[in-house]
Amino acid sequence: MEGGLFSTDLTRRGQLEVVEVTKSIIQLNQPELTEQSGQEQDTDLLGTTDEHWEDKDGWAVEHPTLRERNALMFNNEQMADVHFIVGSPGETQRVPAHKYVLAVGSSVFGAMFYGDLAEGQSEIHIPDVEPAAFLILLKYMYSDEIDLEPDTVLTTLYAAKKYIVPALAKACVTFLETSLEAKNACVLLSQSRLFEEPELTQRCWEVIDAQAELALRSEGFCEIDLPTLEIILQRETLNICEVVVFQMVLSWAAAECRRQGLVVTPRNQRAVLGKALYLVRIPSMTLQEFADGVAQSDVLTLKETNDIFLWYTATKKPRLEFSAVKRAGLAPWRCHRFQSSAYRSNQWRYRGRCDSIQFAVDRRIFIAGLGLYGSSGGKAEYSVKIELKKQGTILAQHLTKFLSDGSSSIFPVWFEHPVKVEPDTFYTVSAILDGNELSYFGQEGMTEVQCGKVTLQFQCSSDSTNGTGVQGGQIPELVFYC
Repeated sequence: MEGGLFSTDLTRRGQLEVVEVTKSIIQLNQPELTEQSGQEQDTDLLGTTDEHWEDKDGWAVEHPTLRERNALMFNNEQMADVHFIVGSPGETQRVPAHKYVLAVGSSVFGAMFYGDLAEGQSEIHIPDVEPAAFLILLKYMYSDEIDLEPDTVLTTLYAAKKYIVPALAKACVTFLETSLEAKNACVLLSQSRLFEEPELTQRCWEVIDAQAELALRSEGFCEIDLPTLEIILQRETLNICEVVVFQMVLSWAAAECRRQGLVVTPRNQRAVLGKALYLVRIPSMTLQEFADGVAQSDVLTLKETNDIFLWYTATKKPRLEFSAVKRAGLAPWRCHRFQSSAYRSNQWRYRGRCDSIQFAVDRRIFIAGLGLYGSSGGKAEYSVKIELKKQGTILAQHLTKFLSDGSSSIFPVWFEHPVKVEPDTFYTVSAILDGNELSYFGQEGMTEVQCGKVTLQFQCSSDSTNGTGVQGGQIPELVFYC
């Protein structure tokens, strides 16, 4: 008998391959489980044994609540009236259970055991659910306890969806949102679409849009399915150079060739991409970028290569299958923390000292750079090192230059990649400038600023050795995406 009434149409990677995708991509900073044999691990981590029943007169006294006594029955042969053979052939595990407990916790199990079409089988095979995920599902149904791990969370979400256990499914989604990073965002996007989780999908898009280059350069990008690849390539708001898009599409195509048992050649890469290749906006690149990269890849036909060269250079341009419109990307938010700026020759100078401020936000954002004041004595060039830290740990650092025109304008300086900033934690941004000493500075600083949907709070930093604080100084803006 099949183990459920789940109706979602899983893709070829959505069933038995979901485990391999998860294990190879989701790398979280959490300790790994100790390797044990299947039965020993289940006993130690997830289950109970018959030893609880050796003292039949005392077990109820030692566990006075119904919840405690019910939890004792989890993964316990005592009074079990159904057994599940869980897992793919060759990797199965036999799990004891109690029909009443499962029927109370899941309408699917209720229909399976007590519905009009209920069958009286005492052994049920479930080949499409991993044993570890099934045990997590059962443990929740017996005890309300949820034990999630990076390696099992996606398979647990699948089990929770299959047997319609919404609280466990929600816990899985929350766990995934918490662990969401650029390196796993594309994989989680694919899975969130598979499991029809729109909130998780939206969180994935926030990361992919803001940190597009990091997301597409990750190993996880090469593991997604073709429909997810096409959706990403259609995205207007990706913050990324089109040259990088093309390079990573070829990397995906190479991985897909290997998955299909094909030799990795330009011809086979083109074949597995199909119409997805036309979603790369090749004409939006510069002529130099096209000539140095795409034109030499051998992925395009000779006619396509020739037509694109003519499109760049000829007065009468040929019709192309590729869009020539650059991606719009995300528009950055600029949080102004001063209400005015000023200049006094005896009050503000740059001498290679550190200007620093602390900030916190009430929702996740991605810090892209800082806005800085420049010279008050005419045009000047500055060398600047900007830095973002969390509790003393450097998250991003960039050494660059910018030109100021002698006005009180604010000049943006960018990190190499946007950096994720979590809510309700103070971060420190710093800038060390070397150039014309005399500078504008901010006045009437605010401790709290509302910028779009984000509220930012500011406080002084002990790293600041050049006078910058909440009320005045340098770093007048934070530039971010959200």
